[in-house]
Amino acid sequence: MQKTSVSFQQYMDFMRRYLRGRLLWMTGLGVILLTSIGLQIINPQVMRTFLDRALAGDDLSALRGLGLLFIGIAIGQQLLGVLATYLTELLGWSATNQVRLDLARYTLGLDMSFHTAHTPGEMIERIDGDVMALSNFFSQFILQVVANVILIFGVLVVLLREDWRISLVLGVFVGLTLVILLRMVNIAVPSWEKERQFSADLYGFIEERLNGTEDIRSNDGVAYVLQRFYRLTRDLMRITITASFRWAVVMNTTWVLFAVGNALGLLVSAYLYRAGVITIGSVYMVIYYTNMISWPLERITQQFQDLQKAGASLVRIMGIQQIKGKIAGEDDFNTPANPVLTAGPLEVRFENVSFTYAEAQPAAEEVPAGQAEELVLRDVNFQLAPGRVLGLLGRTGSGKTTLTRLLFRLYDTTQGDIQLGGKSVADLHIQELRRRVGMVTQNIQLFHATLRENLTFFDADISDESVLQALRDLGLWDWYVSLPKGLDTELESGGGGLSAGEAQLLAFTRIFLRDPGLIILDEATSRLDPATEHLIEQAVDKLVKNRTAIVVAHRLGTVQRADDILILEDGHMREFGERQTLASDPGSRFYQLLQIGLEEVLV
Repeated sequence: MQKTSVSFQQYMDFMRRYLRGRLLWMTGLGVILLTSIGLQIINPQVMRTFLDRALAGDDLSALRGLGLLFIGIAIGQQLLGVLATYLTELLGWSATNQVRLDLARYTLGLDMSFHTAHTPGEMIERIDGDVMALSNFFSQFILQVVANVILIFGVLVVLLREDWRISLVLGVFVGLTLVILLRMVNIAVPSWEKERQFSADLYGFIEERLNGTEDIRSNDGVAYVLQRFYRLTRDLMRITITASFRWAVVMNTTWVLFAVGNALGLLVSAYLYRAGVITIGSVYMVIYYTNMISWPLERITQQFQDLQKAGASLVRIMGIQQIKGKIAGEDDFNTPANPVLTAGPLEVRFENVSFTYAEAQPAAEEVPAGQAEELVLRDVNFQLAPGRVLGLLGRTGSGKTTLTRLLFRLYDTTQGDIQLGGKSVADLHIQELRRRVGMVTQNIQLFHATLRENLTFFDADISDESVLQALRDLGLWDWYVSLPKGLDTELESGGGGLSAGEAQLLAFTRIFLRDPGLIILDEATSRLDPATEHLIEQAVDKLVKNRTAIVVAHRLGTVQRADDILILEDGHMREFGERQTLASDPGSRFYQLLQIGLEEVLV
């Protein structure tokens, strides 16, 4: 794995970005930690005084007061610890949730080539798992390091007032311990970074296989999938054990050093006690402070170790944020939509459009000759007037779906220009384009949510009355009234429990509610039985009314509604013209298709 690192400045820039607006919480947490430090330093001195006065035979009431003071301070420390923990968790979750939101928003804005290269399972691990590793970094790193350094310094100052030899011995111990632990802190980081990657690979594998459960079982692939799952989990287990073992080496070294520190504190205090320099109460105080120093040392070491773990996650997060989408402006959700497309049906124009799915898409005016064989579309030119329906025909692989993806701007053209409503789609804000163009494909994505949320796409501004009217208009009313909870009925993820026709009609309803100026129907009836297809065709008639439409089809019934026909062959325009004119011309390709039968040829 390639070695990666994050500079201190990058850490700080990232922290400032996501802690901005949370200064009040940070200030409150800092005050609590400093107060807690003061109480930790004071309490051993209270106990030292208690012991010395008890041995001297002091009055019982005075001893009772010191004992109550000691207990009160201890309880105060515990209460401050609970409050600090609450604020820490609140701060960590608030900041990391903002990171999750930004990452999800950004990745959803990247073009399809990015999502093709990264599985949903991997992205879940990136957006949630990696971000989780930053929680401690946001909420505790700076405050804990500063607070524990202050605590150590305060203890050494108090011991210096007691006797310089005690402070010198423990000061040297603290310095050597920090040097040793900070040198060892990176031992486990490479393994933890590999563990994050292995975990992402495992989640990606699980997500893909769960989506393909039916195909895996029907093709007797269960044993193979389980074997792959076993190998991935075995690899994850091995790297996790390695990382845990290296972390254990650091922790065991820490405990040995702390034992040495306690021994030093005990030896120097015993020596000074026998010399008559300090009292028995002071001996207790020195041992207490020696033990106390161990905690901030351990916390500082742990914070730097967590910082290194966060660094591995931060590299991966920043790597995503640095990916530039091939579609300019797609990830910019906040820029106002300008220019704005007019209401009503939209004109569509393709001017010398060529396209390749190759990773590096040239920006030059002409396509290099070496890439000609990779082009999916070549020099496509046509104009579709507003309000007309285009029947898009061609064999599988001819470029039909690619043409619609370019129009919806899931990809940008390699060469040429596409215009919608007289404006280049490259000049339109992506939200404005998607608002005015509606697309329905064969694969309908339904969510585990209510019927209302699935139809409105979680847009609360769409009224129930509009939804119900759309269901009536598109022939879904009889199905709707059979639902137990109406619009509040929960649908299964992926459309489980619905027929293909019902899922298709629900997708039409989504588009109907948006009222776009252009509708793209990609093989919308190719998988349906004749009875369901008839219902779908009626819904399509209502959808395309007073709208421009592009219908990808290979059935005669679907083609009959088209005003114009465009036939693609191997990415080239074979034929374009008015349907009735082409149908009556014996020399046209469309005429030949009608004579042979669309279903026989366009497969």
